[in-house]
Formats: sequence, structure tokens, C-alpha cells
Amino acid sequence: MIHFSSSFFRSQWTGASALLALSLLACTETKTKDIPAPTPVVPEVNEEAKELNQYTELKWNDEFDSGTLDESKWVREQGGGGWGNNELQNYTNSPENAFLTSAGNLVIEAKRQQSGNNAYTSARLITKGKQSFKFGRIDVRAKLPKGKGIWPAIWMLGADIDQNNWPKCGEIDIMELRGSRPKELLSTMHYANSSGARELKGTTQVLDADLSADYHIYTVVRSKNMTRFYLDGSATPYYSFTGTDASPYPFNNPFFLILNVAVGGDFDGNPDASTTFPQQMQVDYVRYYQYK
Repeated sequence: MIHFSSSFFRSQWTGASALLALSLLACTETKTKDIPAPTPVVPEVNEEAKELNQYTELKWNDEFDSGTLDESKWVREQGGGGWGNNELQNYTNSPENAFLTSAGNLVIEAKRQQSGNNAYTSARLITKGKQSFKFGRIDVRAKLPKGKGIWPAIWMLGADIDQNNWPKCGEIDIMELRGSRPKELLSTMHYANSSGARELKGTTQVLDADLSADYHIYTVVRSKNMTRFYLDGSATPYYSFTGTDASPYPFNNPFFLILNVAVGGDFDGNPDASTTFPQQMQVDYVRYYQYK
């Protein structure tokens, strides 16, 4: 029979205990998972609202000095049927209704001229499919027509209108004028509420000047969750619309620009005996700026 000393058993037991402890530790250890670092939020170009005079980088423009309408920038939208407002004109692609002058102006001319079932013709120019605008400043220098039933407009629609029909796409009316009230400048935002029904907010500025008497600069500045309206380069907006004014808020999306002169309809009623034709909206330039 072989005999072992007590010290031998103590050393063997100590070694076994250590191995058992290491084994248990290996079984119960929880490994730390690899957690990816959060993706940094990158501000969108020109999303911050800045002072009007800081928008100095010209990104897109039309000075209307090329002799003919630049069809790489504009589409002559056509059609009649009232356009949802019981209007009386037919928008044509005729150079009689939209043309450039030797002075470097675009003229949109409404004429008393039968076109199909419509007693008047005019033009509606859009940048849809050519150029869309998001954050930044748009200036349009224009001289407006007037007369009962004459309805000039400088405005914008959401570029996603074919996927999100109006009013969900949003509408920005930079300038509208009732021809019978040529001293009143209207700027309006149209949008859909959570139920899809149209809502609108805006302002009417009653001015000292008749807007048909001379050129004025109509400006909209779009920032994230804010749209501001200015007249003639004033440092102070005459109207502001923010992200708290609409829910959902479609005005952070790209929009396209529209220039047109409508005749008749719900906005200012129909022409009467006092209304003379033709009536012209003359546009000196359209310029789109961003800040550095």
C-alpha cells in the first residue's frame, strides 16, 4: 500500500480548487457587445435661418436676356378648365402669351382671345422637372398687371406633388394680387392637416404703392421649419411661417416655382367692363441664393 503525506493532499486540493474557480469564471463571464458609435447628424445645406443679406451665393437664375425663353429652365404648362378656381383662361404654349423683350424681360400676357371654351388666353411657366429649390432665398423682380378679374401670381408647389397630391405637397404663395386691389400684397401657405383637409395661413399687406405702377422684388427665404417673406430687400420680413404652424409640415421638402397670370375665378371674380386687355406681368429676373 502506498501512503501520501497530508501536505501532498493539501497542494493537490489547492490546485484543483483554482482550476474549478477558473472554469466557473469562464462559464459565467459576460462579454461586452460591440455598440456602434452614433451616426452624427449632418445639417442640411442652408437649413439655418440667417439674415437676408447673408444669402449672397447665386446658385440659379434667369435674367431673361437670351432673346427666347430658356426651355432648359421653364416648362410652358398648358390647359384650361378653371384649374380648380373657376378661372376663365386657357394656358397656352404660344409665344403670344409668354415671350422675352429686347430689354431683357419676361412678359406673361393675358389676352381676351377665344381658345376652345375659354374666352381668354394666358401663360403659366413652371420649373417642375427642370429645377427644384429647397433651403435658400428666391428673389423675383416683377411689375404686375391690374384690373378686375386679373390674378397674377408668383408661387411654389411641392416637387413631390405627383406622389403627394395637393394640398399634402404644400403650396407657397410668394405673391398674389387681386387685380381690383393693386395695393394689396397677399402671401399665403397652403397645406393639409392630419386628416388631409386643406388649411391655410398668410397675410395681406396693404401698401402705399400700386404694385402695377413699378417693379418690386418679391422674396421668400426658406430655412428648416421656417419660411419668411420680404418686399424690396427690406431687412425685416413682413410675414413668417414656422414649423408650429402646420402639422404635418411639408415645407422642408424641395419645391418648384410657378409664374402665371390667371383671369377670372374665385379669387377676384371675373373681368368686367372696366377691365382692359391685354394685361402683362413683366419679370426682370428670378434669382436663387444660398449663404456660404
